[in-house]
Amino acid sequence: MILPRRLTMVLDRVPLTVVQRVADLVFQQAIKQHPQLFDRLGTHAGKRYRFTPADLDLSFVIEPQRKRIKVYRKKATPTVDAAAAGPMVTLLALLEGRLDGDAVFFSRSLTLTGDMEAMLALRNALDDCGFDLPTDLAPAAGPFAPVFRQLAQRVREHALAGIA
Repeated sequence: MILPRRLTMVLDRVPLTVVQRVADLVFQQAIKQHPQLFDRLGTHAGKRYRFTPADLDLSFVIEPQRKRIKVYRKKATPTVDAAAAGPMVTLLALLEGRLDGDAVFFSRSLTLTGDMEAMLALRNALDDCGFDLPTDLAPAAGPFAPVFRQLAQRVREHALAGIA
């Protein structure tokens, strides 16, 4: 499932500084909820990983060792060690372990490039940590956490219904 065109048009016009700020908040909350996330990467922790949603003009570069995420427009994305590209919903579903990565790759919904050993190490680390984005991110909403979690779960269910 790709994001609706109206939504992508809006998201692609959001200033990069705003997207970066949101990405930083989400990333730091994920690290807080899963502090051992990158421990399993071993020597691959020093590598840079890029995730590019095919349906957005954005690219996210993660540096596990520095516990940092950086957002770029696609044309300005730097060289990285390993990269994955596919629809945003697919990338998020893979993050949560809700899709079979091999099946998505072989169906050509996901493109992997670069250091495959590093990407496999990251996949294994993600599989072990048990991401649940609505639950993991809800605490950042403070007193609105229960409402945020419930809304995010509904959005996820709707999005996953489109790729199942």
